[in-house]
Amino acid sequence: MREMSLPSETRQWILSNKPTSLPTLSGPCPTFTNKTAPLPSLSSGDLLLQTVYLSNDPAQRGWISADIDPARLYTTPVDIGSPMHARGMCKILKSDARGWEEGELVLANCGWTEYAVVEAGKCQKLPNLEGLDVGVTQFLGALGMTGLTAWIGLTEIVKARHEDTVVVSGAAGATGGMVVQIAKHVIGCKRVVGIAGGEDKCKWVKEHLGADACVDYKSSRFVEELKKETEGFVEVYFDNVGGEILDLMLTRIKRYGRIAACGAIAEYNKGNAQGYGIKNWFEVVSNRIQIKGFIVLDYLGKAEEGMNELVKAMREGKIKVDAGNETVVETGFEGVPETWMKLFEGGNRGKLITKLV
Repeated sequence: MREMSLPSETRQWILSNKPTSLPTLSGPCPTFTNKTAPLPSLSSGDLLLQTVYLSNDPAQRGWISADIDPARLYTTPVDIGSPMHARGMCKILKSDARGWEEGELVLANCGWTEYAVVEAGKCQKLPNLEGLDVGVTQFLGALGMTGLTAWIGLTEIVKARHEDTVVVSGAAGATGGMVVQIAKHVIGCKRVVGIAGGEDKCKWVKEHLGADACVDYKSSRFVEELKKETEGFVEVYFDNVGGEILDLMLTRIKRYGRIAACGAIAEYNKGNAQGYGIKNWFEVVSNRIQIKGFIVLDYLGKAEEGMNELVKAMREGKIKVDAGNETVVETGFEGVPETWMKLFEGGNRGKLITKLV
């Protein structure tokens, strides 16, 4: 039987132009360009990886922004001419590292590439969750950095308690969906209100995730409905979107309330000049509202504790980690940017994952 030949080159999606608004995938100045590059030889301790799944995250938009000062970014931005950064799940095609077997699936920062040579020490083996039927893609979402972000935001940033009412925007998204479940079923918060776009997503947030209510921000009655669902004001707001919804929520937070600033997807494609200016900032002063931004990378020391709690909650049936809380899109390599763009079109429910075919 002939041994399969190993690749000597790889296709990559390269950042060719840094966007100031919505990324452009065609025309004279596309944001990304598909190029082929040679693969380096393996050194001792290296792995040759084939990308199987790619994680799609709103934060990636900030890594390529033309408006951001690299000194103000929490991670190294993507340089012009470099492959787009991304976390993925990859198959080991060849190993020059002890304890890493060919054919094994691993987590790695592989970028938008078909193949990559990566140091084994920078990869992560998949956890062994004995007795749990969990799809491997969940380790890029609910049981990965996404779930940990939700956990850290609730337990460390706003310190949510049983007596709290929690509002979460982007409630049908990857992080927001986990916030709903953790707040309601693990912490046991008094009331959980989601904000999502469209009747179907709001129905899913209530019926599948267990929110007490979910308000449709696309509805003409959104402001009225949000005020109704936050009557008497609320203790906690978990913000994933920024912009007008954050501004409105500043008027719905109780005195001494807490806000976890996790994301701003409503603003990522607007640029500094087009961004929504907060108008209700004095609410923060007059009501002594605490707002704390956070990046989950600062809390990796608590990752094991957080993952153990999430797995425990799964075993107890308190949270759902299944195909219902992810959107897996089969995509040829040439379509990787188009699938990523679904994040900004509301084209996903739960975690958006690219499956390379």
